[in-house]
Amino acid sequence: MTTQTNDSREVQLDISGMSCASCVGRVERQLEKIDGVEASVNLPLNQAYLKVPAGLEDRILIDAVSTAGYDAAVHGDQPPVSDDDSDEDTHEDPKVDDAPGVAELKPRLIVSAVLTVPLFLISMFTVFQFPHWGWVAMALSLPITFWGGWPFHRGAMKAARHGNSTMDTLVSIGVTAAWVYSTVELALNPTMTLAAGTHDHTLYYETAGVVTTFLLLGRYLEARAKNRAGEALRSLLNLAANKATVLRDGQEVVIDAAKLQVGDELVVRPGEKIATDGFVVAGHSAIDTSLITGESVPVEVSESDTVTGATINTSGRLIVRATRTGSNTTLAQMGKLVSRAQSEKAPIARLADRISAVFVPIVLVIALITLAAWLMFGDPATAFRAAVTVLIIACPCALGLATPIGLLAGTGRASQMGILISGPQVLEDSRGVDTVVLDKTGTITKGEMAVSDVLTFEDRNVDEVLVAAAAVELGSEHPIAHAIVTAGKNVTELPEVTEFVSTAGGGVIGTVSMHGTHYRVAAGRSTFIVEHTGELTSAQDQALADAEAAGATAIWVAIDGQLAGIISLQDQIKDTSAQAIAELKNMGITPMLLTGDNESVARQVAAEVGIDPDDVFAGVRPDDKVDKVKTLQGQGKTVAMAGDGVNDAPALAQADLGIAMGSGTDVAREAADITVMGSSLTQVSQSLQLSRKTLRIIRTNLFWAFAYNTAGIPIAAFGLLNPMFAGAAMAASSVLVVLNSLRLTRFGR
Repeated sequence: MTTQTNDSREVQLDISGMSCASCVGRVERQLEKIDGVEASVNLPLNQAYLKVPAGLEDRILIDAVSTAGYDAAVHGDQPPVSDDDSDEDTHEDPKVDDAPGVAELKPRLIVSAVLTVPLFLISMFTVFQFPHWGWVAMALSLPITFWGGWPFHRGAMKAARHGNSTMDTLVSIGVTAAWVYSTVELALNPTMTLAAGTHDHTLYYETAGVVTTFLLLGRYLEARAKNRAGEALRSLLNLAANKATVLRDGQEVVIDAAKLQVGDELVVRPGEKIATDGFVVAGHSAIDTSLITGESVPVEVSESDTVTGATINTSGRLIVRATRTGSNTTLAQMGKLVSRAQSEKAPIARLADRISAVFVPIVLVIALITLAAWLMFGDPATAFRAAVTVLIIACPCALGLATPIGLLAGTGRASQMGILISGPQVLEDSRGVDTVVLDKTGTITKGEMAVSDVLTFEDRNVDEVLVAAAAVELGSEHPIAHAIVTAGKNVTELPEVTEFVSTAGGGVIGTVSMHGTHYRVAAGRSTFIVEHTGELTSAQDQALADAEAAGATAIWVAIDGQLAGIISLQDQIKDTSAQAIAELKNMGITPMLLTGDNESVARQVAAEVGIDPDDVFAGVRPDDKVDKVKTLQGQGKTVAMAGDGVNDAPALAQADLGIAMGSGTDVAREAADITVMGSSLTQVSQSLQLSRKTLRIIRTNLFWAFAYNTAGIPIAAFGLLNPMFAGAAMAASSVLVVLNSLRLTRFGR
């Protein structure tokens, strides 16, 4: 896909074969070697967004990606197929290409895990050993090492072809060295395991098996997180209506929404989604726009008012003329915002990959020097054992386990607390967060309108006014009416209503029987109520202004032509919001409120939960939310965004850390990095605390794993370390990494 301007153009490439952050870095570096090219690669979507000189050919870009070791095609053309994956199933949609992905990794992980259990038992515990157990260990470890570990070997070969080394290189060399060395030892001394309960052996098949299985588990979890991230766009687009009722020659015809054209007139009944952007030709209704704008109060629309696709008509019948269709709709533009914002996140390469880029070549050189030196001054057998011991002691068992085991422990504890962390990069993103941008509706508040106050006139009783209003509102389909009815039913059983009328323009009227007397009751907004009571006095106007200034939606109630009271409705603040915001402040994080609601509502909510008035931004639409997050990032702030609606998805993706409330929409959850499954804002602060601690644990694991390798290599090179002790030491380092990671299971207890 290409977008042309005068001096430059934007190109979107589909890329296959990427599996980690270091892959992203290699592709970006290779593309940006071309003069005038700016590249941003989106790993979850397997896509690259490029700004290139207008005259640059697409083939040059595709060749650059190929040089980096991956396959590419311009978005919309035939999806790329990697040479290495030619024997695997291909995918029609490159956005969901999961190579080496979940589909490939899951069977390899299951088979490897099943075979690793008996392999580990017979190799490590003499009670399980039997005559010639070494050959059984070799047979068990063979499919694990070479079939189960094929994704690592494939990645290592691909990197080697282009002069690179990654974590895959470390894994491939380590497990292969352990298996080959053990097989050579067994072949040279086939009687090594002749007897049961053998203590004196130099076989390390369990090393190859355990390392491969654990690292497959880590890669599988990463692949699942990657695929989940790509679901955001599909869920967003699924919000659109599939069918639309259009007027053709005076007849109503149902067609696929995708076939709508500008100028078509749509019939939208109560409860239906509006199929596309347009304006009202006829009718009056209240539109639930919360998915798009985040506003909790439905918007009243009538002739000539604009409406947005995917919003819901809650009451009256509308005729809407389409003004935008397909990729030009507001919903489609939001999808582009999500995709672009995800791609603009600065990819943070995993520390293990950065270490391996330098560590692997050094280990190989040391092993060759060791082999050469011992060949010069010792016998070939000693030379071979010393060189292989270097590779075994350098095997990235602990280094490779550091991230997945830490992640397992951290995410396991998080899941117990109702917090889902999508992957290792999220932990790095959470480290420097100093600003949390909070949506209002559904995040700080419950997202449900409820009666907050009833003001009465003419010495009317509060319950009397509320019950009378609830009785006439019972016949209305408007969401505000439902809130009033609920409040009225909490007082008493609602009386009967006759002569009910619902008026276009926002009001209802009916005859209510209370206490044996019939009353004519009207309820609605100011313009409606004036028709039944006459002009409002200055005191009544002020009462209404005071109610709205407090952040409420105010509904007038008149009884027998006289104003009886004002019912105020508000979106209710969650009980835990103030506590959570106080916790964020204690962590040194600045909370900000960003909402599509009006200024008075936003400031009232902020005051109640403890957010500084200077940090309140109201009346903000989805694209403006993204711009606000970008502005904060441009000021050097590390921004987390917490929200729950479709309208929050682009900002969640743009933020350095996106936190979705689990009570919200699928789109918000899938665009976010962290999902808190409950509705409490306190889980947001807990998620940040746990993420930071998990990252500290993983970094500690990586440090000690690397230190162990660094200390052990020279000892092995000088022939002072037996391969058996090298394997034991390597196992001990892995145990330490696991024990350190298990500290996370006590978090918050």
